[in-house]
Amino acid sequence: MTEARAAATDEARLFRQRGFVCFWVARICSAGGYQMLGVAVAWQVWEITGSAVALGLVGLAQFLPKLMLMPLAGNWADRFDRRRLVAAAQALQLLGLLMLVWANWRGSPPPGLIYAVLVVNGIGRSFEMPTTQALLPALVPAAMLARAVAMAASAFQLSTIAAPVVAGFLYALGPRVAYGVAGSLMALAVLAVLAARPLAAQTRMAPGRSAWRNFVDGLHFIRRQRAVLGAISLDMMAVLLGGATALLPIVASEILHVDARGLGLLRAAPAVGALAMSLWLARFALRRHVGRLMFASVALFGAATVLFGLSSSLALSIASLVVLGAADMVSMVFRGAYIQLATPDSMRGRVGAVNGLFIGASNQLGEFESGLTAAWLGVVPAIVIGGLASLVVAVVWARHFPELWHLDRLPSG
Repeated sequence: MTEARAAATDEARLFRQRGFVCFWVARICSAGGYQMLGVAVAWQVWEITGSAVALGLVGLAQFLPKLMLMPLAGNWADRFDRRRLVAAAQALQLLGLLMLVWANWRGSPPPGLIYAVLVVNGIGRSFEMPTTQALLPALVPAAMLARAVAMAASAFQLSTIAAPVVAGFLYALGPRVAYGVAGSLMALAVLAVLAARPLAAQTRMAPGRSAWRNFVDGLHFIRRQRAVLGAISLDMMAVLLGGATALLPIVASEILHVDARGLGLLRAAPAVGALAMSLWLARFALRRHVGRLMFASVALFGAATVLFGLSSSLALSIASLVVLGAADMVSMVFRGAYIQLATPDSMRGRVGAVNGLFIGASNQLGEFESGLTAAWLGVVPAIVIGGLASLVVAVVWARHFPELWHLDRLPSG
């Protein structure tokens, strides 16, 4: 049997796992709702304020809850039923979307109200992210986890392609329409995740210790696992410095001269590359030289960011974002599979919480950093300097974490 046929057989086996199918559907719906929210909020805040700093605050409002709640979120993910905790977190995000529908029905909401709802959304995602990561290994056999991570990532990217484009057109009908459809997707996600059934009982952490001490256990585990620490921090620093997502409304309106529909295309472009890469990785899983491939992907991410910053063409901007998304996906799949395989089940929630905090720092805090840098230096310099910084990070981390650079294969689980 050829490698391609064997991979196709593994994919068929994966989608015969009922729990994984429900998880995959929930991932599509939750990601779709989140991406629609991102497009609608970014464009509405830009319309209301015309401020790069205000756009940066969109990311900060979602990051601060993660910073405060990740210790508790990781603790709960290891103590309570993970399916129900994910569903509750998604239900809280649904509540936030309904608040935005109501506010826009009454008129144009003040930015303060939008930020307050984003804080509510950030609270929900603080619990959803680490618990979702910890739940996935219980839904598939260990030998299939790397492909499951790639397929779960493909679900996220599929939504990230379609949802921003759809959101751009829905926003033209009114912000409340975009928020309402996003809320409907989040409601479907709640139902789907509750239908997922793990293959084995969850190994729960015994109660008695404080959430902070349990969270510190996760930090100590990561510190001892140098390759894990390197993988998490490399991705965080590269995206923190090189992320340009928060500036897309400004790029769309001031540089490329397109409307909300153009913004939707720009938001979807990284997901096109990421989806293609995730499907390729699901078919041909990373087998050798995974550490070096990760560093190469981070360097490519930085180079694509520089190209995007220098572009004044919609086509070239979209193309560079496609490459950026594909490069980022290699890092994401590698990190997701490696961390889960290297972590005992009883600690996956807490380690996932630390990982989620790093991801939040790279994404939402990176948006805040990009907004401030753009306000100080201008949009183009902010993006180009961020991309160059990502290239520097790849070189520095390769020297500082030789364990990660020389890592040849993923653990067997």
